[in-house]
Amino acid sequence: MKIRRLLAVWTSKIIGTACRLTGRQGVTLAGQLAIRIYPGILKELSQEVREKIFVVCGTNGKTTTNNLLCSAIEAEGKKVVCNHTGSNMINGVVSAFVLSTKLNGKLDADYACIEIDEASTVRILPHFAPDYMVLTNLFRDQLDRYGEIDITMDLLRKAMDMAPEMTVIVNGDDSLSAYLAMESNNDYRTYGIGGQVIEEEDTREIREGQFCKRCGEKLSYHFYHYSQLGDYECPNCGFKRPPLDFDAKNIEVGSRLSFEIEGKRISAGYRGFYNVYNILAAYAACRCAGMEVKNFQKMLDEFNPQNGRMENFRIGDTDVILNLAKNPAGFNQNISAVIQDESLKDLIIVINDNDQDGIDISWLWDVDFDRFKDANVNSITVSGLRCQDMRLRLKYVDIPSRLDSSVEGAIRERLENGIGNLYVLVNYTALFSTRNVLKKMEEEKI
Repeated sequence: MKIRRLLAVWTSKIIGTACRLTGRQGVTLAGQLAIRIYPGILKELSQEVREKIFVVCGTNGKTTTNNLLCSAIEAEGKKVVCNHTGSNMINGVVSAFVLSTKLNGKLDADYACIEIDEASTVRILPHFAPDYMVLTNLFRDQLDRYGEIDITMDLLRKAMDMAPEMTVIVNGDDSLSAYLAMESNNDYRTYGIGGQVIEEEDTREIREGQFCKRCGEKLSYHFYHYSQLGDYECPNCGFKRPPLDFDAKNIEVGSRLSFEIEGKRISAGYRGFYNVYNILAAYAACRCAGMEVKNFQKMLDEFNPQNGRMENFRIGDTDVILNLAKNPAGFNQNISAVIQDESLKDLIIVINDNDQDGIDISWLWDVDFDRFKDANVNSITVSGLRCQDMRLRLKYVDIPSRLDSSVEGAIRERLENGIGNLYVLVNYTALFSTRNVLKKMEEEKI
């Protein structure tokens, strides 16, 4: 064992432990130090994974899908390396491997489930060759960081070329993701929802993939699920939704989600139609790797969403749900999840414009906030660095809101004066700090 590799491992473990004890998010720092001390550490550790390596990419749903996949594999009795926290750039990926090692610097893992930021794939894949890539969807996201979707697609295309033996497990309902997989030289398998589930709503929802990537003609849709996801076909060149290898049927949404796949009924206590895709993607990935997934339902029954993805808190007499909402497609699905809860509720919306959020918040004007009028909402409070912008956006659809620039102050006020059912919707950099506030309040037993 090389001394530098051991030094990298021990240093990272010390940093990771210190950050946990102080309540700080130090995952990326641990990885950054490890790769500086020993640049070859990710390549070497990935080679010690005994069976398969999965990477999960896509605009929305990466963290939930990756954590579900990890839990499903663990439920089959396997040891898994996973970046649970959603730290999905090079330093976070390095940290996931390093912090999973033993003190002797060696890795004891059967599988790796690694979420990767789309823009970081071309930096990370030179360090290891995944066996599978799960591609969830491609939506417009943080224009000042990613640019238009074509840029993201070009990066993913290059990443696929770097790993020609990798099988792509793709959401066939997304024309953009499906096109990437179908045009690549990689083998691919598809998952999706073959039949119409929700009747068309009169929304102004942004449809990113309206035009055929092969010939430029406007796609014809037999139906939409949401955004550009649905059953599409090009009237000019014949490009269309590919046959679905894993087709979810007889879907039910509400306080619980359920669907049938391969003759089995799967259910989970989550809201949000989009979670059908997250669960289905994890299931499809397991099956593509040859697993029988005998314990998949048991895993779902025990799975506790973490890191602000429909995470539940009980604070005093109030039920709180924390969820990430960072782009138009994701926020519109958050609104749908809120509407599915027919009981009276309070809302807090937190919008920041730090670098990781994207300093351009014009995307707020592409969200159908007027749908909150039909959501049985008692109150809406806006908070965060751009709370005034959020308040203005709501004003334009005639929705009144409270303003409190302090997230903790806004939460405490609604705990004291609200109706006992609170949704907190945050964009990226507000997620960790808001989660810490909620955990602290839960422990205080307010």
